[in-house]
Amino acid sequence: MTIAIVILMLFGYALICSEHITRINKATVALFCGVCGWVMYMCVGPHYIQSLHGMDFMNYLGDDTYSVRAVNEYIYHHVFVKHMVQMCCIVMYLLATMAIVEVLASNECFDFIVDWCRAKTKWRLTCTLAACSFLLSANLDNLASAVIMLTILSKLVINPRQRSILGAIVVIATSCGGCFGVIGDVTSLLIWTSSAVTPTNYTSALIIPTIVATVIPTFLIGRMLPEHVDLKRPRVFFRGDDAAMPFWQRAVMLFLGLGGLWFVPTFHRLTMLPPFLGALCVLGVLWVVNEIFNRKRITSGQPISLTGIRSLQYEMIQMIMFFVGVSLCVNLLVEVGAMRHVAEVCDTYIHNIYLLSVVIGFVSAVMDNIALVMTSISIFPIMEVQNSMPDYVAAFARNGQYWHLVALSGCVGGCLLPIGSTSGYALMKHDGIGIWWYLKFISGKVLVGWLVSLGVYFLVDYFLR
Repeated sequence: MTIAIVILMLFGYALICSEHITRINKATVALFCGVCGWVMYMCVGPHYIQSLHGMDFMNYLGDDTYSVRAVNEYIYHHVFVKHMVQMCCIVMYLLATMAIVEVLASNECFDFIVDWCRAKTKWRLTCTLAACSFLLSANLDNLASAVIMLTILSKLVINPRQRSILGAIVVIATSCGGCFGVIGDVTSLLIWTSSAVTPTNYTSALIIPTIVATVIPTFLIGRMLPEHVDLKRPRVFFRGDDAAMPFWQRAVMLFLGLGGLWFVPTFHRLTMLPPFLGALCVLGVLWVVNEIFNRKRITSGQPISLTGIRSLQYEMIQMIMFFVGVSLCVNLLVEVGAMRHVAEVCDTYIHNIYLLSVVIGFVSAVMDNIALVMTSISIFPIMEVQNSMPDYVAAFARNGQYWHLVALSGCVGGCLLPIGSTSGYALMKHDGIGIWWYLKFISGKVLVGWLVSLGVYFLVDYFLR
């Protein structure tokens, strides 16, 4: 049965990688494979429980007689629920951030970015665009940041080719920004909630490599643009126009939303409660302030345009469903022992964390980086820190280099092709770019930035840490 489950998972991964060819939604594939795999696991549950959880199951059974029902109850309470708790914490956090983005967008908070990016000279535009994408993604998840920035680009840039080039910069900057902090991407959030890293250590280790991985491709891609970019004329408000939110209101809401999310790691450290509760606390405060600021608008029934927000919500829900499906698949592979065999192969034939990270980055280019990073995290357990640990084993301890490199290579390597990241898929949908165009003009520049960032991480880790 293990072979059948592994074949099903590999088939599902193959369909996920080829979504752009088969046109089968990867979230559907992940959910289907995850559910079918767990049903197959339940059919032969006694075999896996006796081989992997034998002693714990006997303690659970106590004086009761052995039965299939007892095995199924043990699987539910001590195997399945354990994995689902972590998954549900991530899902709740993503739902909270999605609601925060909706409140901020309805208050026109992201119009600041439109004003900042309105510069015809290519270097000022590219630098501002990359910086805004990077910082926005460090606070929100990278899919929401990418969709927001791509929507802003559609309001700014007239020329389709120029918009595609700038869109590639957005994809790279949002991916690197999501890797910069523990709350900026599903993968980094998962590494943090797995207790593999602490927020301060994680950010200090990756701040310089992620900036390098953003700056180098931005410079190389920016050279493809003409000296002056074709921009649309700015929207002009008439005196007394009530449709425009006051500047101070947008500034306060933006500060509360993004500043509150930066407080989430501190909230978790002080209370030891799950991070999603901190995000829900931020959402509650933001919602109350929104009701106060927009009381007249709400009571008067003045309509608020939500077309762009609904589109973002649809894409976010798809990403959440994909994450749920992949979580089911990866946790199943852990329970059948497949990940243990993969770890043995990596230890025997690779045995180098930098080489492992390079492999992860290249595979992430064709497989969604969420699926790949989740798989990479599940291969190796978090080791206990000891004084006489070899360097290779120490890399898998808490705050070890392996967890940093998995996040860095998964996020940046996923930008080698547009199908390797959720933000890349968003670019393909918004601007209709093809894989071959991206491979010809963008992939080489991303590769240079990624490899240099790995070198920078090595130097920083060797000399400064």
